[in-house]
Amino acid sequence: MQTVVHVTHEAIHKIGGIGAVLHGLFTSRLYLDEVDRNILVGPFWPADGNGESRLGSDGEVLYSSLDSLYRSPLAARFREIEQTYGVGIVYGRRKFVEKATGVISTPEVILIDVSRYDARKLGEFKFELWKRFGLDSAKYDHVWDYDQYVRLAQPAIAALHALGATTSVEPCVILSHEYMGIPTALASIMEQDSANFRTIFHAHETATMRRIVEGHPGHDTMFYNVMRSALAEGHFVEDVFGDQSDYYKHGLLKTTRFFDGIFAVGDYVQQEFRFLGPDFIHVDSQLAYNGVPHWKIDVKEKLYSRHKLQAYCSTLLDYTPDYVFSHVTRLVPSKGLWRDLRVLEHLEQILRRQNETAVLFVLSTEVPGRRPEDIRRIEGAYHWPVVHREGAPDLSGGEAGYYQGVQEFNAKSRNIKVIFINQFGFTQALCGQRMPKDMEFMDIRKGSDVEFGQSIYEPFGIAQVEPISFGGICVFSNVCGCAGFVEKANDGKPTPNVIIADYTDLPQKGLRPEQLLALGQPQRDEIEHMVAELVARELFERLPRTPAEFEQYIERGYALAQKMSWDVVAKDYVLPGIHRASKAQRLQQIA
Repeated sequence: MQTVVHVTHEAIHKIGGIGAVLHGLFTSRLYLDEVDRNILVGPFWPADGNGESRLGSDGEVLYSSLDSLYRSPLAARFREIEQTYGVGIVYGRRKFVEKATGVISTPEVILIDVSRYDARKLGEFKFELWKRFGLDSAKYDHVWDYDQYVRLAQPAIAALHALGATTSVEPCVILSHEYMGIPTALASIMEQDSANFRTIFHAHETATMRRIVEGHPGHDTMFYNVMRSALAEGHFVEDVFGDQSDYYKHGLLKTTRFFDGIFAVGDYVQQEFRFLGPDFIHVDSQLAYNGVPHWKIDVKEKLYSRHKLQAYCSTLLDYTPDYVFSHVTRLVPSKGLWRDLRVLEHLEQILRRQNETAVLFVLSTEVPGRRPEDIRRIEGAYHWPVVHREGAPDLSGGEAGYYQGVQEFNAKSRNIKVIFINQFGFTQALCGQRMPKDMEFMDIRKGSDVEFGQSIYEPFGIAQVEPISFGGICVFSNVCGCAGFVEKANDGKPTPNVIIADYTDLPQKGLRPEQLLALGQPQRDEIEHMVAELVARELFERLPRTPAEFEQYIERGYALAQKMSWDVVAKDYVLPGIHRASKAQRLQQIA
């Protein structure tokens, strides 16, 4: 019986990519056939509800000392753990459902309230982390995001023992989704009977590299050229970019060299881990791409969704666009939203000569969803989302910064307009009365001709490749992990359904390392305009214009998405990695 423990901050609520991974695996028949038991472990947050709702609307609470619920026969064991560590425990099950296939699974869930953790035990554990793995918690004690996951570790291991997770023949595999699960995995390694555990770090990013890429004006143009050059000469991140130990995520990442395996969600993430230091050159790392949703639709269904998007544009801007583009994403610097505008600057000139028009719907926000009544009020007051104003309930600080670029583009462009919708949901109830009454979120995925996603840092990028199943042309940068998966799934051949923009391709070759490090915004701007022009020309040539062409894109896209499904990811990447970790003999290393 194979047991896999997933340690994550998304044990209950889907917040981002990790939640998508959990849903994909827990609704994959191939994964569930091999992994008999899944246990989600995470910290308890007060916002997680109370009583019967602690584990979500579809959850079943079997034990919660916070609510005096003691339905589990393990109540006495849980209570003992709570008293030992000064924590609270919530235990039960959560339901995962994939409507398209009907697959349902109900993994166990353990949430631990660590807010009143025993100070003496915490100090002892941190000392052991330093002694065994060189992790200096004293540098990060002031960071709650670090401290809460250190506090989670030992009671989580104790709870797993109480659940009998380590009693089967197969070792219990702890999968640390990002840095959040690292202390728990380290606690399992520290145990006398650690042979009952195996540990895998699931790298959904390399936090050290993300910080450098986002913080440097040269972004990916600088970083990936420097990394290639440095690795070729035997240098690593701290040799080139200086000491990174002030960053708690970096301190945690360095300890993953003690794990039995590392899953990298993209080719660049795998390289970034090797760049962490010489200790990582021989670490057992493997690719474990994210899966891509795939639904079969026909041309009629696509054109129906497309028509709704065109009608929405007509209502807002009084013209019906010939082409519909989209970008559905979080509003963070790594998404490179300005690159969309640079492509459109060149594409607009082409469309102007052809007397054709387009619209780009950007669906993005950096704050929780606005109240529907607030959206209706600002829609009536000043025609949101065509017009925005700074301040609640409309633009946040980051949204205002992006909107400035949208305003400038719209003022200059005649044949393409950008509509910035800073509200997730994409239904009339959430996005105002001028949206078609029958609009659904999936319409922007099905009906879009092009989905942009030219990120400066993107470990995988599920969102920018989602529309491929519906015949959308997906435009993303070469540093996105999904680019490597597309290449492998299509046997190394290009496909008309994907345009890969390489913003790391320098016009001047043979630059020395110090010259590469000096690449800043002026050089990046120059390269971005050059690449954007190439992307615009390629995009115009590929845009489908007839029902027959739409059908070809749908057929190719669906076939490709099938080869990138969660079943494929489970069979070819995740399960082999879990089985290999189960058989691994942990390397004995000295910190």
